[in-house]
Amino acid sequence: MDARTRFLRNKAATGSLLVLVLLAAFAFLGDTISPWDNETIDWGMLGQVHVVGGPSLETGHWFGVDETGRDLFARTAQGTRISLAVGFVGAAVAVVIGTIYGAVSGYVGGRVDDVMMRIVDVLIAVPYMFVLILMMVVFERSVIMLFVGVGLISWLDMARIVRGQTLSLKNREFVEAAIATGVRSPMIIARHIVPNLLGIVVVYATLLVPQMILFESFVSFLGLGVQEPLTSLGALIAQGAGQMRNDVPWMLGFPLAAFVALLFALFFVGDGLRDALDPKDR
Repeated sequence: MDARTRFLRNKAATGSLLVLVLLAAFAFLGDTISPWDNETIDWGMLGQVHVVGGPSLETGHWFGVDETGRDLFARTAQGTRISLAVGFVGAAVAVVIGTIYGAVSGYVGGRVDDVMMRIVDVLIAVPYMFVLILMMVVFERSVIMLFVGVGLISWLDMARIVRGQTLSLKNREFVEAAIATGVRSPMIIARHIVPNLLGIVVVYATLLVPQMILFESFVSFLGLGVQEPLTSLGALIAQGAGQMRNDVPWMLGFPLAAFVALLFALFFVGDGLRDALDPKDR
C-alpha cells in the first residue's frame, strides 16, 4: 500500500485537507467576492457598530464590521492569507536552514559535528518568543521581518532531526559507492543524503506550519506583529477580544473560528502525512 493510499484512507486527514483547501480559497479569493474591501470604512456604521454592525446580507457585511466600520469578512480573509503566508514561508526558511545545517553536521561528523551541535544546544536554550519579540521591537515591524524572525528561530529542531537521520544514512552502500568513485562531499550531501531525507522533512514541515502561525498570532496579539493597514488572525483576535465588553461578539467569533479551523486542519494533515510516509507503527 503506497503513501497516497494510506493518506486517503485517513478520514480525519482527508477531511482536514478539504477544510484547508477551503480556507486557502477563502483567504485568496475572499477579497474578490466581498462587496467591500478591507480598508473602506462604512461611515453609516460609525458610532453604532454594536447596534447595526453585525453580520448582514443586506448591508453586504457578511461577517459584520469592526469598531472602525471596516468589513470584517474582507479583513478576516486578509488575516487568514497573511497568517498562512507567515506559516508556510517561516516553515520553508526553517526547513531549508535546518536541513542544510543538520545534513552537513551529520555527514562531516567529528569535531565539526560537535561544534555545530553545541551551537544548536546553546541557541535552543534561548526562548524563541523572547528573540522574536526582541527582533520586532529593535527592527522595523514589517511582514518581511516577521517572515525572517519566525523562520530563523525555528530551524533548530529540524537541524537535530536531520542530523540524526544523516548519521544513519552516511554509512549506507550508495553513499560508500559515491565516495569510492570520487564524488565530493557537497555533491554527496546534495544528491544522496538530502533526497533521502525528504519524507521526514515534509512531515516535520507540515507540523511546523501551525507552530509558525501560533508564533505570529501571539506576537500580533501583543501588538508587535503585522501593522495596519495589514492584519492577521492574531491581530484580529486581539481587536475582537478588546471589544467584547461592547457587545460585538462577531469581531472575535469569526477570526477565532478561522484560526481554530486552520490550526486543526494543519495538525490533522500533518499527522496524516506522518502516518502515510512512516507506517511502521500502524
